[in-house]
Amino acid sequence: MATYDLSGKVALVTGAARGIGFETAQRMHARGASVAVVDLDAGEAREAAERIGERAVGIGADVTDAGAMLAAVAETVERFGGLDLAMANAGIAPEGSTTRTMPAEEWERVIDVDLLGVWNTVRAALPQISERNGQIVIVASVAAFMNGMMLSPYAASKAAVEALGRSLRVELAPWGASATVAYFGWVETEMVRQGLDREQGGRRIQELLPKFFFKRIRVEEAATALVDGIEARAPRVFAPRWWRYVSALRGVLGPVLDHRMARDAKIAAALRQAEADKAAKSAT
Repeated sequence: MATYDLSGKVALVTGAARGIGFETAQRMHARGASVAVVDLDAGEAREAAERIGERAVGIGADVTDAGAMLAAVAETVERFGGLDLAMANAGIAPEGSTTRTMPAEEWERVIDVDLLGVWNTVRAALPQISERNGQIVIVASVAAFMNGMMLSPYAASKAAVEALGRSLRVELAPWGASATVAYFGWVETEMVRQGLDREQGGRRIQELLPKFFFKRIRVEEAATALVDGIEARAPRVFAPRWWRYVSALRGVLGPVLDHRMARDAKIAAALRQAEADKAAKSAT
């Protein structure tokens, strides 16, 4: 498929008031695109759009609200005359805990945002994307193919949106449109700092797994890799790049690592302690 020149295109990015979403929107704008900055907080969305520049508009919308996403797309089309690229980036992560001790409402909230929020974004954008030979960009994670212990709703949602992106890549091809799935490791964002540095569950996970697994990259690196991938119409974008080899070998590595982790005494002890901590916290 031919490369994709962002100059003159219109992009919509969810979760774009900060982090990966903001940096990616800013880079697409610098390469000539007009950008709709969509975020839950309308004020923060407008402020972010002002920082990006003249060809940017801030829109407040909750990705879990299908009607709100339809309205966000309609506002973008009215403002810029169309929509060429939609990036489903908005996401949350739960506090690290086992599935049986995680409150049902917390588990389901992650699915609502990270899976159904992506679906709502994609569904609202697809008519324009199809008509204009555009692109859908889905921000998944390496959690899509790694064991999701203590983060099961996050891993489940990322595996699901990966499958959605792969399906869209094939389904959109007859219309000259495409889909890209982004797989990031640990990016230095507020969500990662909260989950790994401040929450006990995140700190415990870091103690159990190899340190290289948690090496972080700057948000600018993730955004640059993603925009380069968009311009190449790449089916997949990995940052750091070495995760592409883990993904390619997932059919072998996944079962092997699952087997070893299920029999690791340190992991078993840590999971029991995590459940005990959760019970004690709930009792207070």
